[in-house]
Amino acid sequence: MPSLGSDMEAGTLVQWLKHPGDAVKRGDIIAVVDTQKGAIEIEVFEEGVIESVQIKQGEKVPVGTVLAMIRGTGPERPRVPAATAPPSAPAREGPPTPAAVSAPQKRPHEEPSRLRVSPLARKLAADLGVDVTQVEGTGSGGAITREDVERAAAALKTSAAHKPSAPTARAGDMRAAIASAMARSKREIPHYYLSSTIDMSGSLAWLRAENEKRPVAERLLPVALLIKAVGLALREVPELNGYWIDGAFREGTGVHVGCAISLRGGGLVAPGLHDADRMDLGTLMRQLTDLVARARTGSLKSSDLADPTITVTNLGDQGAEAAFGIIYPPQVALVGFGKIAERPWVCSGKIEARPLLTATLSADHRATDGHRGGAFLAAVDRLLQAPEKL
Repeated sequence: MPSLGSDMEAGTLVQWLKHPGDAVKRGDIIAVVDTQKGAIEIEVFEEGVIESVQIKQGEKVPVGTVLAMIRGTGPERPRVPAATAPPSAPAREGPPTPAAVSAPQKRPHEEPSRLRVSPLARKLAADLGVDVTQVEGTGSGGAITREDVERAAAALKTSAAHKPSAPTARAGDMRAAIASAMARSKREIPHYYLSSTIDMSGSLAWLRAENEKRPVAERLLPVALLIKAVGLALREVPELNGYWIDGAFREGTGVHVGCAISLRGGGLVAPGLHDADRMDLGTLMRQLTDLVARARTGSLKSSDLADPTITVTNLGDQGAEAAFGIIYPPQVALVGFGKIAERPWVCSGKIEARPLLTATLSADHRATDGHRGGAFLAAVDRLLQAPEKL
């Protein structure tokens, strides 16, 4: 069971998409796991043949539990867990997180492992409070479709209108998980905070000119420049890019920027843009758009959530002038951006109205100090003054 964030202690395996005897390769989706963040597709990181599954559908198990065993294709490959907690996952402390979904009851005439349910239909069933083991499928071969789930939900609504909705329960579970993680962060991490005001005149002028050359669907938003600047600045200050584990800093193997995304049903997730420092702006914008869409439709993969090395939160669209965030453990830093707004700015001895942005850094004092944090914000500022080089 992979760790999908510091607020995750356990997950419920809701569906196996691969079975013993099936060949798999790196990147294949082998299972769907339900967490407070929603239904997450679990990827495999080994090539071989599934030898056995260790967890039954409907079981809730702690992070780090072996889900399946894979027999590698090499001559002397030992059995390898299909999905385990990443080395960055810290020991969990504090009160247990409430369960998002209880294990479904089995049909007397059909085992859950034989149910044919698409991830979309199962996600919808979880959101609507429908037990898929009690739904009659009308699809090909008896598969349970979205329409089957909707009909079952309508029947439940008639008989149990007084019960709270599943989305409300999930939002409450996620809020409780976030509260636990943030309380732990403030309790364990000695935060320090820095801020810097950045003149965005050059960046916005370049962005307008660049977007005139692009089709509407490929135009860039300012957030793409901000994330790319963060990624490149982390090359200069790598002490902010990684994790605090077992009393020491461990630098990330790449620059994977977690992007805080609010969910329509409440709560938030922070999936990562992998190797954000290496992507061109067009690719970064497309991947960010895709990440937001998948986060809000419950289509995230385990690799999206498992290994961000730093988190960026952008609250400018909410009208906030600055965002001083709480670090998401085991990461050691969080970058916040407020809205870009015209304010007085002294330039060449004259006061002018300029589009200004407040960038903030929340950092772990065990891993860095204010000197290095200041160097990071200065690097972000410098990079944004030359947007054509991002």
